[in-house]
Amino acid sequence: MPDSPAADCIFCSIVEGDRPAFTVLDDDVVVAFLDRRPLFHGHVLVVPRVHVVTITDLPSESVGPYFQRVQRLAGAVQAGRGSAGTFVAMNNVVSQSVAHLHTHVVPRNFKDGLRGFFWPRTTYESDDQAEAVAASIRNALVSAAP
Repeated sequence: MPDSPAADCIFCSIVEGDRPAFTVLDDDVVVAFLDRRPLFHGHVLVVPRVHVVTITDLPSESVGPYFQRVQRLAGAVQAGRGSAGTFVAMNNVVSQSVAHLHTHVVPRNFKDGLRGFFWPRTTYESDDQAEAVAASIRNALVSAAP
């Protein structure tokens, strides 16, 4: 059943609050949090609260609300991180590291070193640094709220 949490799904555990994450948005549609191995600091994963594996599994009435959050987060990541733009992407099955729909929102700058699809991953130096990055995006969400 697509809307029931998968017992072994890491993202469902984050959605349920059973696993810690540096959350930037938590509402009735999505939970968005920092990727633990970001391409760049501020790399956010947006996951629907319902457990679905791919975009084709997401109920059609949920597609608009889901992507409205992705759109808001793209603006917040850019503003919160002071980047020139964002990269927004999702994998469906192939290269999907967690079998729960998720959209990557990554801050981008010109000449940032990202080329093709061979991207180096980084880490946060500490939980404090990750929390500061998450806070910068949360603050940008509040500033841009309708």
